[in-house]
Amino acid sequence: MNAPTLYRRRLIPSETLLLKDDVILYHDEHRIVTRWSTIRPKKDLHHGFSCYLLDKGVKVNKFYNHNHELICWYCDIVSHSYDPASNTYIFTDLLADVLVYPDGRLKVVDLDEMADAVEQGLLSQEMLLKGLRRTNWLLSRIYDGTFSEIQDYINQFDQT
Repeated sequence: MNAPTLYRRRLIPSETLLLKDDVILYHDEHRIVTRWSTIRPKKDLHHGFSCYLLDKGVKVNKFYNHNHELICWYCDIVSHSYDPASNTYIFTDLLADVLVYPDGRLKVVDLDEMADAVEQGLLSQEMLLKGLRRTNWLLSRIYDGTFSEIQDYINQFDQT
């Protein structure tokens, strides 16, 4: 099976980027695992790994700094479309994010952006509801201790 082409679509700010430098480490009909360096250099974030859970609408990222120290697990709530003719995925960020820090702290962010996107007509009520349900699914995995199973999808490829 040929590796698919991946795009990231943001609603706020509006942009669609080809993830041309992402290295696909694994893919099947349920998930895609990638390794990447930041598209735009940042003070702390340098590189990481991502696991797209296609059936769940969640993208779990393992963020590292320049010294290869774990910053956090940054989880994006997403939707996706797939074009089989071109083997292309477009992942749309539904704005809600969940951060899990190495010390166990948890932070849910950008719910206000979800509300703003609905008010601005950028996010439909249907997608808002999907985003909230996907966020709840992810938080349930974190709270019940099974988030480590998702982390293992990435950890098996992270040999550094």
